[in-house]
Amino acid sequence: MAIIPVHTAKTTLSQLIARAEAGEEIIIARGSEPAVRLVPVTPKPKRQAGLYKHVAHVGPEFFEPLPEEELRAWEGGGR
Repeated sequence: MAIIPVHTAKTTLSQLIARAEAGEEIIIARGSEPAVRLVPVTPKPKRQAGLYKHVAHVGPEFFEPLPEEELRAWEGGGR
């Protein structure tokens, strides 16, 4: 763990970013007090189209109109 003063962090930011990306813990301090931790951002995994296409199936009945009784219940009138 490296503790770096703010002034040094300003002048060596590129190097500190590279060190953090390599896995080193970098703490930036104001005077003798630690203020922030420099950590790399972990990218979100890319979404893959069709990943779950074999898990769920929507049949043609899904697109049929609802029966009147159920439609009223969904609209709040079935109580």
